[in-house]
Amino acid sequence: MEFKNPNALVSGEWLEAHLADPDLRIIDATYHLPHADRDAYEEWTYRHIPGSVHFDIDRIADTSTGLPHMLPSAVMFADAMGQLGISHTHKIVIYDANGGYMAACRLWWMLRTFGYMNASLLDGGLVRWGKERRPLQTEAPEIKPCLFKARFNPDLVKSKADMLANLKNRDFQVVDARNEGRFKGIDHEPRPTEHRGHIPGSINVPFTLITPPSHDFRFLNATEITDILDAAGVDMDKPAIATCGSGVTACVLAFAMHLIGKEDCAVYDGSWAEWGDAVDVPIST
Repeated sequence: MEFKNPNALVSGEWLEAHLADPDLRIIDATYHLPHADRDAYEEWTYRHIPGSVHFDIDRIADTSTGLPHMLPSAVMFADAMGQLGISHTHKIVIYDANGGYMAACRLWWMLRTFGYMNASLLDGGLVRWGKERRPLQTEAPEIKPCLFKARFNPDLVKSKADMLANLKNRDFQVVDARNEGRFKGIDHEPRPTEHRGHIPGSINVPFTLITPPSHDFRFLNATEITDILDAAGVDMDKPAIATCGSGVTACVLAFAMHLIGKEDCAVYDGSWAEWGDAVDVPIST
């Protein structure tokens, strides 16, 4: 089985060969959980793929909700991209230092939510890039601000109200990207909430099954991804909503489904950071 959207994923070999392309823009979207005590931007200044700029999902976000890295407005997103020297006409490749997942997938989903459909992920991210001894630099690239046009697509993002409505109508299947212990309410949440567990009726597909560390954090092939989703009970013919701890690794599942041709997977932006602290929602363990 082949990927239905193979251009969404590029290899280190491809990216190195196209570093000098004038229409290519590379984004380091590295993000670390709060307890990691690491500064993603500072790490970018130490080493990054030549020509890349850094995108901060916590800074380019709606900070009025009290929830982490919530989706910004189209105006804010467009302005941030333009200030990074990225236009809606450029070809964008995204990576992060944690491999080919997490915030790289989050930014890929943000771009799609704002109408941009030409972004790819670097398979294996900086982890694989480094192992392959490909070029790195410390110098910041010269940035020429430009125009980025953003158009919000509400079909790709879900709110708590949408999730509550779905408990009644079951129009969407909910797929949770957290590990089994967090899904069952056994393990602590990295971002503590009042409650543990999962949204009733949701399916657990830990994102690490899709990009395992043993695979250098690269994505599995189309057959393996399909088998994992099938085994978990994901219906490829039914619309899906991906969720996780705070709306980041949920995007790994959305991206993996896109690779194999499923285009109707939205993301619950608040995820467990919101649901786990809410007093008006049901919780299963």
